[in-house]
Amino acid sequence: MALFLINRYLGDENDNDGSSSESRSRALLAKLQEKARARQQQKSATQEETKAQLSGEEVISKKRKRKPKDQDALGQGHKRKKKEQLIQTLPGTALELECKELSAEAGTANDCLSRKKKKRKNTKTEELEEAENGSSEEDVGKGVKTEKNKSEQQSVLAADQPEESDSEEEEEEKEKERDEDESLEEKKEQIDQSTVNSEKGLSQSGFTILGGFEKRTAPKVQMVLPQWLAQPDVIQRDINKNLVPVVDIPGICPRLLKKLETNGIKHFFPVQAEVIPAVLESVCHGLLAGRGGYSPRDICVSAPTGSGKTLAFVIPVIQALTQRVVREVRALAVLPTKELAQQVCKVFSSYAEGSSLKVVMVAGQKSFAAEQATLVESGGRGRSLADIVVATPGRLVDHINKTAGFSLQHLRFLIIDEADRMIDSMHQSWLSQVVKAVYRSGSGSDSASIFKRTEPGPITAASLFQPQVPLQKLLFSATLTHNPEKLQQLGLHQPRLFSSVHSRPPTTASSSTPVTSQPQEKFNFPQGLTEYYVPCTLSKKPLLILHFLLRLKFSPVLCFTNSREAAHRLFLLVQLFGDVQVAEFSSRLSPNERKKALKEFEQGKIQLLISTDAAARGIDIKGVKCVVNYDAPQFIRTYVHRVGRTARAGKAGLAFTFLLGIQEKNFLKMVRDAGSPGVLKQIVKSENLKGMEAHYQQTLLELENVIKQERAKKRI
Repeated sequence: MALFLINRYLGDENDNDGSSSESRSRALLAKLQEKARARQQQKSATQEETKAQLSGEEVISKKRKRKPKDQDALGQGHKRKKKEQLIQTLPGTALELECKELSAEAGTANDCLSRKKKKRKNTKTEELEEAENGSSEEDVGKGVKTEKNKSEQQSVLAADQPEESDSEEEEEEKEKERDEDESLEEKKEQIDQSTVNSEKGLSQSGFTILGGFEKRTAPKVQMVLPQWLAQPDVIQRDINKNLVPVVDIPGICPRLLKKLETNGIKHFFPVQAEVIPAVLESVCHGLLAGRGGYSPRDICVSAPTGSGKTLAFVIPVIQALTQRVVREVRALAVLPTKELAQQVCKVFSSYAEGSSLKVVMVAGQKSFAAEQATLVESGGRGRSLADIVVATPGRLVDHINKTAGFSLQHLRFLIIDEADRMIDSMHQSWLSQVVKAVYRSGSGSDSASIFKRTEPGPITAASLFQPQVPLQKLLFSATLTHNPEKLQQLGLHQPRLFSSVHSRPPTTASSSTPVTSQPQEKFNFPQGLTEYYVPCTLSKKPLLILHFLLRLKFSPVLCFTNSREAAHRLFLLVQLFGDVQVAEFSSRLSPNERKKALKEFEQGKIQLLISTDAAARGIDIKGVKCVVNYDAPQFIRTYVHRVGRTARAGKAGLAFTFLLGIQEKNFLKMVRDAGSPGVLKQIVKSENLKGMEAHYQQTLLELENVIKQERAKKRI
C-alpha cells in the first residue's frame, strides 16, 4: 500500500517502465522507513499531532495548499479545547455530563483521527520527498523527475538541513509536550475540585446544587424575647407580706371604696395593686384617648392562681364605665368555660350594683332567644341593653352573626381571661370576628357617624386628628405563654407585661448577653402550697382515695381525672363502697347539675368532688384544702391549674399526685423545670390498705353490673 501511494505521488503509476519505477520506489521507501523509525522512538502520541517545521518557504506554502483536511482537523481540535475550557466553568454535575459527552465523542472520533494520522504520515512522506527532490508542485504532479535531479536534490537537502535542525525540532516538541502536560495537570485539578464541590452540594460559582447534601448538625434555635417580655413589671410573689391598703391606691371612686369595704376587702393583693392603677391611668382623660392623646397600651398579666386577677380588671372597668352617658357594649370579657364565665359575671354584677351599668352573660346558660332579649331591645331601633358582656367564644360569635342590632363598635375594653387557653382555641377565629365587628362601618347610629372608627395603624398627624374610641386588650392568665409567635395572634398594641416570674433570663433582641436555647417556661406556684407524690400501682389507686378520706380524714377533696369516663367510673366505685359523700363534675352533666354539685361541695355537703379539667381553670371553689391528681397530668400547665384550686389568696393547701413507676421520672423533671419549689415523696404502706381490700373486691363486682346496666340503657 505504501509503494502504491509513493508511486501515485511521484506520478509513476502510468509509466511504461514499471521495473525502474518500482526499484526507485522501494529504495526511497527504505530510506523513509529508517527515518520514520528513528523519529517514532523520540515522539509520543501527542508529538504525532504536532507539525514539524521544515525550512524553506516553498515547502511551507505547498504544505498549506496540500492539506486543507489537516487544517480542518486542527480547527476542530482548537474548538474542542475551547469547549473543554467552557465546561470547566459549569457546576459539578454539568461538568460530569459534559465529560461523558466528550468521552463519547472521542470514542466515535477515534476512527476518524486514526485515518487523519495516517494521512498526515503520508503527507509528511510526500513533503520529505519533495524536499529531497527540490522540485515544484507542478513537476511532481506530472511525474517528469529524473534520477539525476533526485540525487542532486537529496544532496542539497542534506546540505540545507544539518543535524541542528533536528535538535531544534526536538526542543520545540519537548516544550510543547511540557506545555501539554501542564495543561493536562491543570485540567485534572479543576476536574477534581469540581468533583469535590459536587459532593459537597456546591458549584464553582458558589450556588447550592439540589441533592447530595452532607449531613450537618443544625444549630439550635435561640429564643430572644422582645423587651416588654424580657423586662416585665414585677409583681411580688408573697401575697401575705405585700398587701397594700385599698385607700393607698389612687383613682378609685368613693362608691367602689365603700363597696370593697362592704365585701370585707381592706387590702389589695400585689397583682391588684399593680394592675388597677395601670388601667385607670389609660382612662384618666376619658374613653376617647389615652395618655397624651395616644391609644392606650394593652396589658398582659401573669400571676399565680388565686392571686386576685379577676378583681384586678373588674374594679378599673367599672370605674371607667360609670362616666358613660349612652348605653352601649363597652366592655367584653371572654372566658373558656361556662362556669368561669358565670363566676366573672357574678363579680361584675356585684360591683356594678348601685350604678346604671348593666351586666349580661351569654354563655349558653339560657336559650339563644332569651340571650338576644337581654342584649338588644326588641323592636324600634334595636338599642343595646348591656354595658358589659361576659361570654364564651362560641356563643359570642353566634350573637355577632345572628343577633340583629348587637354591635361592638363602641367597645373600649376586651378582657381575655385564661389567655393561654384562649390562644390555643384561636382556630375558631373568634378574635378575628370580634375585631371585624369592632371596626365594622355603617352601623347607622349618630355617634358612629360622628366618630368613625378605623383599625389602628401608624401614628401620624392625620390619625390623631379625628378622635375615636380605642380598643384596649387586657390579658390575664396564671400560665401566660412567653412565646412571641403565639402572642402575635392577639394583635397587641405596645403591650405591657406584669409578671411575678423572676427566674427567666433577661434576654432582649438588643442585649449583648448570651441567650439560651429555648429555655423551659417558669410558672408561679401558690406560696402556701405543699406538693406530694404517691408511688402506687394501677389497682391500688381507688384504695388510696378511700384511705385519704376514711383514714386520714381529708375533707373536702377535689380529685382530677384525665377523662370523663374515668371520672364517672371512680364516682360509681366510691359511691358503691359507701361511707363517703361523693359527686362528679364533667361534661356528662347539665349546667344546672354542675352548678348544684359545686354549691353542695362549697357548703360541705360533699366530701369528694371528682372532676375532669373542666373545673381546673379559674374556678374559685371555696374551702378546698386538698387536691388529688388521680391521673397524672400530661402537661405542666394542666398541673399548675389543678393544684391552683387550693392554697388560694395566701392560704395553705395540699396537693397529691398518684404516680405509676414509669411516670415518676418524667413527671418530677417536668415539675422541677417549671419552677416548683419541690415535690415531696409520700409512701402509703400496703398494710394500711389491707383492711379495705375485701370490701373493695366486692365493690368491684357490683361496679361491673352497674356499668353493664348503664350501657344497656344507652342502647335503648
